[in-house]
Amino acid sequence: MILDNLLTFTGTSNGATGGITSTANADLPTTGTQVASNIIDLGLSGLPASISGGGGGGARDIGAGDDPTLKLSAICLTAFNNSATLQLILQGAIDNGSGAPSGTWTTMWSSAVIANAALIAGVQLANIDVPRVVPGQAPPRFLRLEFVTGTGTNSTGTVEAQIVLDRFDQIVGTGGALSGYPAGITIAN
Repeated sequence: MILDNLLTFTGTSNGATGGITSTANADLPTTGTQVASNIIDLGLSGLPASISGGGGGGARDIGAGDDPTLKLSAICLTAFNNSATLQLILQGAIDNGSGAPSGTWTTMWSSAVIANAALIAGVQLANIDVPRVVPGQAPPRFLRLEFVTGTGTNSTGTVEAQIVLDRFDQIVGTGGALSGYPAGITIAN
């Protein structure tokens, strides 16, 4: 998997200096609805305003629907505690005419509410391709990821999220073992 800081939602590596950052690449969502540390800017610079939809750039095509399609990767790096649940929401916004998000965010995808027992280290929380725009939505210049933490307050669980060309999609079981098999199981051929 190739990672690009400019396509990273979490951590300080894409320029975030505060918020819910935990490390260079991860965020620590604690409670309620929180926006990931970084907003991804798909803007193009140097285009005339009539093409770019405002001041300084429209939305570049990131290949939604292509083969291969870019993917959303969100990995739980550290297990969540205190019975916390988690939901991820991917949203897009157009340029406000001054090179910033319009303030109106459109939800393009939302995950199921993920139970605490599944929020273990190494588990992939988002298994989707970057979605197409929803009907009636203008192509977004900006993308953001929201974390909705419920049922308890998380103080340990961290998430790393970015847009990638490919991701490791091997199933991780509730015990943390790949393919869902507990450690020590031998499968006869």
